[in-house]
Amino acid sequence: MARRRDGWAVQRRWKSDDGEKKQPEVPFNLQLFESVTARVQKAKEEEIRHAQLHQRTARGRFFATLFAIVVTSSIGYWFGQASMPKADSTASTASLAVVNAPKHNISEANMEAAWTDFRDIVGKENISLEKSELESHSGSSWSSHPAEPGDVPFCVVKPGSTQEVSAIMKVCHERKIPVTPYSGGTSLEGHFAATKGGICIDFSRMDKILKLHKDDLDVVVQPAVGWELLNEELAKDNLFFPPDPGPGAMIGGMVGTGCSGTNAYRYGTMKDWVLSLTVVLADGTVIKTRQRPRKSSAGYDLTRMFIGSEGTLGLVTEATLKVTVKPQHTSVAVCAFPTVRHAADCVFKVVGAGVPIAAIEILDDVQMQCINDAGQTNKTWKNAPTLFFKFAGTPSSVKEQVNQVQSLAKKTGSVSFEFAKSEQEKIDLWQARKEALWSVMAKGEGSDDLGVWTTDVAVPLSKLPQIIEEAKDQISKSGLLGSIVGHVGDGNFHSIILYNKKTEYEKTKHLVHDMVKRAIELEGTATGEHGVGLVKRDYLEHELGTDTVDAMRQLKRAFDPLCILNCDKVVRASAPKPGEVAQW
Repeated sequence: MARRRDGWAVQRRWKSDDGEKKQPEVPFNLQLFESVTARVQKAKEEEIRHAQLHQRTARGRFFATLFAIVVTSSIGYWFGQASMPKADSTASTASLAVVNAPKHNISEANMEAAWTDFRDIVGKENISLEKSELESHSGSSWSSHPAEPGDVPFCVVKPGSTQEVSAIMKVCHERKIPVTPYSGGTSLEGHFAATKGGICIDFSRMDKILKLHKDDLDVVVQPAVGWELLNEELAKDNLFFPPDPGPGAMIGGMVGTGCSGTNAYRYGTMKDWVLSLTVVLADGTVIKTRQRPRKSSAGYDLTRMFIGSEGTLGLVTEATLKVTVKPQHTSVAVCAFPTVRHAADCVFKVVGAGVPIAAIEILDDVQMQCINDAGQTNKTWKNAPTLFFKFAGTPSSVKEQVNQVQSLAKKTGSVSFEFAKSEQEKIDLWQARKEALWSVMAKGEGSDDLGVWTTDVAVPLSKLPQIIEEAKDQISKSGLLGSIVGHVGDGNFHSIILYNKKTEYEKTKHLVHDMVKRAIELEGTATGEHGVGLVKRDYLEHELGTDTVDAMRQLKRAFDPLCILNCDKVVRASAPKPGEVAQW
């Protein structure tokens, strides 16, 4: 390196070994500029590279964010679609697959607020929160539906008029509170189990006979009027109301189940004796189904639609019933047979001969033994299958009917025949029939684990001897104590079975299932008069077909879209749990 006179330093360049020419010297300041320029250029390139990298990263972040938003939105949409109510179907039928499960609000806050509303409607004294009363309003010891811990209402409300029932239903409809109706509490198939909680409307305060039209042969009553009390009052005017189910039954429940009783063979069932109904619908609307004429072609027959609906379509607050004049003379005859088949054959022959008897009842040998053991009647009976006949008409016609039945019974193998010769004998003979259920239940007194299962089926009359014989044989093979009792004049019979709730429930359930299945196979029905409730609802599809049951569900949805009226009865409101429905 040498310094020139002008002060600039120059680089001395040496000749290479290969003899190349000497390179001109580059000033230092130019080298410095070149170095700075290179660094600046390198820095710019680095900045550009970082900018490009940042741009790529930002673009990636953008697409990642967009992807996350799309995925999240898709998941949210899926869950939203899954949870949102299904669109109403326009089909004439509605299966469980297209029906939204009911959504009730039985939260503590909602129920307490509703309690205040109910208090303002019926008064505090007519609302009960007592545990014992709540339990008694959710099941009974003779019901075939085993009580579940959740089948208890929040409270029992006791209205005193149609207007109060309407006000209560308006509150329940607005607050989405389920309602279970209750009158006599004698139902057998779980009709008043509060499966959804909510409230129980007890009609016990609505127990008045409102108006008797003697000349028109009809009477207007409230739902808590018992049929026995009604007949006591009607008897003062030589009138009576024929349907006669079990003791304690009330008109509201009798309408709800479409009951009948021992007089059904001669007089028909409940639906034949109801002229008109006043009904409170799910939203509190009050309707009247008919006027009082004996016949009418005015529109749909809503009266019969509500009969047998078990409180799932509306709450009956008044009923206009037909009544009839008491027959001039009645009598009773009892005859025993060697086997149930002989007794059933006698029924078939008596009905086939057209003898106009009032009732035909059968009690098998087990049932007669229970009656004797209970000791509640004034005589001792043969422990053999026995037919009880009731006759009604003029004295001469009754005498003729007795003679005809005696002759037919003898031809079919009867081993005894006796008929009432006085009013007291008539009461004594018929008393055994009325003691049937209680005498069997008496066998289980003193045992907390003993239950009673009472079921009924009905078949065409020609199939009656076959199914009674088969049912009796199955009960015998099961080892359970069970009797056969029936309104056999119209092909309907009952079985009363005692079982241990802890060890024999499944066996009894299977026994009843086979009995119902056999009745349906013989073109019969799962229930002749007890109703469907919870226990028989899954047999309806086998008996009537899926489309028929789905049509019933549409009817339920039309009158009660929130499913707050006696939910789960007759038709299911939601799909069954695995294993809940017995295999067919």
